[in-house]
Amino acid sequence: MKQRSAKFTIGEVVRHKVFPFRGVVFDVDPEFANSEEWWNAIPAEIRPNRDQPFYHLLAENDETEYVAYVSEQNLEHDESDMPLRNPQVYQIFEEGPRGRLTPKMGFAH
Repeated sequence: MKQRSAKFTIGEVVRHKVFPFRGVVFDVDPEFANSEEWWNAIPAEIRPNRDQPFYHLLAENDETEYVAYVSEQNLEHDESDMPLRNPQVYQIFEEGPRGRLTPKMGFAH
């Protein structure tokens, strides 16, 4: 298996390319590391490749806040500069330089 570098980093705010949600990255798996049940629940026609980074997000959409697990191919950097509503974000992160979120002490990965 070839070595891949993750495109997004811990604390980076991203948005889904297809579905209307955004969030902050709080963990990265170098390749798919979730259950077969989760994998098979994704419709085959939109199922991403397993051999790419997958990101754990503190996510939100217009209705709610939640944790999401998303493939790199389905994410892009969020350029909106809108603050995140998910209350867990500010339990784990604080504002860093240039608006970047950085893990608080005790939550370093």
